[in-house]
Amino acid sequence: MTLYEGKALVAAVAVAEWTVPTLSVGLAVVGVAVMGRFGMMLILARRHHRKRNRRRFSWGPDVTRPVSVIVPAYNEKECIANTLESLARSTHPIEIIIVDDGSTDGTSEISREAAGALGMTNVRVIRQENSGKPAALNNGVRNASHDIVVMMDGDTVFEPDTVRQLVQPFADPKVGAVAGNAKVGNRNTIIGAWQHIEYVMGFNLDRRMYDLLRCMPTIPGAIGAFRRDAVLEVGGMSEDTLAEDTDITIAMHRAGWNVVYQEHARAWTEAPGSLKQLWSQRYRWSYGTMQALWKHRKSLTDKGPSGRFGRVGMPLVVLFQIVTPVFAPLIDVFTAYSMIFIDFKAALLAWFAVLCVQLVCAAYAFRLDREKYRYLLMMPLQQLAYRQMMYLVLIHSCITALTGGRLRWQKLKRTGEVGTPAGVS
Repeated sequence: MTLYEGKALVAAVAVAEWTVPTLSVGLAVVGVAVMGRFGMMLILARRHHRKRNRRRFSWGPDVTRPVSVIVPAYNEKECIANTLESLARSTHPIEIIIVDDGSTDGTSEISREAAGALGMTNVRVIRQENSGKPAALNNGVRNASHDIVVMMDGDTVFEPDTVRQLVQPFADPKVGAVAGNAKVGNRNTIIGAWQHIEYVMGFNLDRRMYDLLRCMPTIPGAIGAFRRDAVLEVGGMSEDTLAEDTDITIAMHRAGWNVVYQEHARAWTEAPGSLKQLWSQRYRWSYGTMQALWKHRKSLTDKGPSGRFGRVGMPLVVLFQIVTPVFAPLIDVFTAYSMIFIDFKAALLAWFAVLCVQLVCAAYAFRLDREKYRYLLMMPLQQLAYRQMMYLVLIHSCITALTGGRLRWQKLKRTGEVGTPAGVS
């Protein structure tokens, strides 16, 4: 028994001698990538904010013509009335097209009743057999009366000035699509607060960076606007991937259109309310993004705007949204190892230093979006729990992609708790 114990000890020492240098190299690479991303986000987001908010900035002549708002809806009885109520307050002239994708809960009837109660004569309800969100959006685009179409989710509410702000970039004839500023409306739970931090810091700060680099990868499904002709030019919303919003955005780049971010166009959406629903949503997002990148891989060798996205946007998305997050757990593994076997105090200080850098980035993002800083109190816990879950989701998505597995679209359960924007604090 002593001989085996001795051999086990020798093996453990050998593994430790190999593990520490390997972890150190991995940590250095991941650390540089993570800190590099934070640095890019801060510098470029600041430049973007100063550029777009200076007094003399203008997209061109005010866009005042009516636009079409398309709302794909599948079993949205809890939310659709709130959505219509918010659109009724729009300061911009709109027509509203609700495409009921085979709902079984009376969504169409509720929509018509809500429109009647609000005195809205600009609402059309189109029913179709259940065919999926891309098909519903394409149906709405085909039936749109105006040359600009705004797309939103059936669980989302707009502020009165959202549509007007969202369509102003179309004064520039080179702009083919505009991404709006999606906000988490149900942020009063721990899960909601975590997602609120992620939306403000991870999504909207990113979009400022990508906008300045002219390689926006995704227009959020909750709030986006397109030139109708441009959507038809690229073949409409595709069913090839589970991330139709990323797919159409890349397709717009490849067709030569500019895609920009309009921070002042805000939409309030209902985020998943449970860990199971959150996992399903992010798993679909991650896997769908990988599908979209693979589908448009030929942009790497294209010329013009398509090539710019392929050689600038695509590597950034792969590096910052796939590769770095997959290997980011090395930071936590090395921190835990250092606490146990090397120097507990030094490892803890290093972890707090990384957290402080993230807090600085988050605080700046909250400042740009004029959000309340109190939600940042949840960030340390987010790093310990929520972040680990996002790692696992991404790893799961990578395994699915590498093994050729298929993932079906899943609808999240809605509660309708996101009401008028004024009620969000």
